[in-house]
Amino acid sequence: MKPRIHVGLMVAYSPAADTNALHAFAERLMEDVREEISDATGAIWEFHIEDPTQLENDNARRPSDFLDEASLRMAEGPFDIVVVITDVSLASRRRNVVAGLVSPVGRMAVISTRKLLVTPRGKPVRTLESEAVRWNVASLLLHLMGHILGVGHARDRGDVMAPYAFDEDLDTLRRYGERTREKLQRTSRRIPDTTLTCGNAIQMIGFHLLSVMRHPGHTLLPVIRNRAPLLPLALPGLATAAVAPMFILVFTAEIWDVGLNMPDRVAGLYALVSILAATWYLTSVQNLFFPRNEKRVVTEHIAIVNSAILLTMLLAMIGLFVMVGLLTIWIEIYVFPPRLIQEWPTLEDPEVTLWDKIRLAIFISTVGVTTGALAGGLESRTVIRHLALFLDEP
Repeated sequence: MKPRIHVGLMVAYSPAADTNALHAFAERLMEDVREEISDATGAIWEFHIEDPTQLENDNARRPSDFLDEASLRMAEGPFDIVVVITDVSLASRRRNVVAGLVSPVGRMAVISTRKLLVTPRGKPVRTLESEAVRWNVASLLLHLMGHILGVGHARDRGDVMAPYAFDEDLDTLRRYGERTREKLQRTSRRIPDTTLTCGNAIQMIGFHLLSVMRHPGHTLLPVIRNRAPLLPLALPGLATAAVAPMFILVFTAEIWDVGLNMPDRVAGLYALVSILAATWYLTSVQNLFFPRNEKRVVTEHIAIVNSAILLTMLLAMIGLFVMVGLLTIWIEIYVFPPRLIQEWPTLEDPEVTLWDKIRLAIFISTVGVTTGALAGGLESRTVIRHLALFLDEP
């Protein structure tokens, strides 16, 4: 029996857009690619055009800006894949304006008609009805679908999975090559998602764990790409809230007294609990999990996205802990007056070893992680934008 794959098409338009033209464009695009992708994968593809959504302005967007609404549509459908078609410019994480981007992790693709309609100086302006735009965008969608199905770029330029570039003379649909078709035949059978409907907390945790076990690569790849331990450097509010108390505590006699007399096991346990608590606080309070509003239905790949976000924030908190700890140790060794410790009457033993300084740095860093999580003032949209859920290029 052939697998059945459901794809939701969502049109996101700016206030100045011609919604009827975009809707007709999406319908034609659906018909142009259906036969080729069905034949190449050996699956039954069903495309469903969803209700359009209006954007507040025509500013350039990153693909992550559509993730919230797309994940909601994916859960409500439920859909195995969601394609967003928009008339605003689309920017990658490298700040390049591109025609389309894809998230194999979230099974979501975004296509911008703005990039497709731009012409070089002296060339006539393209329209959505032009043949070149029609076949280039259809070929782009097949290209992005191939990435969602786990296929990389092909070397054969005649293959639609070759690196994408707009072809002004294209007058027909590019197709998948023979080797690509063999891969698609294998991977497409893993596409139909399992879903969890109205699950309790224990069922939700189990569903997320099972999804990660079935797709470990999809979970770990964005964590590796987004350099999760360095994420605090891109979030100045979080880093400032964590580092600021350190400059006060490291020169406070009572903190030295507590840190020097704290058992190693207590310091380690305190650090572990604080990092885990900060991770859960940020992901839950900042509402980073998808879908953010309707959580009655969760698809398998939404669970993978949530797991990648949770793992990223955990590594970010570990990175923040290490960053504050290293800075504290540097101040203790090179800035703190070494004789001052002997004059503090609160300390029973003025002799301080290197390990004592490391333990104190662990304690202060733990406090920094806690204050950073509580007072960091993270914006959920800012955090999501730094997550490498989408590929950098088509």
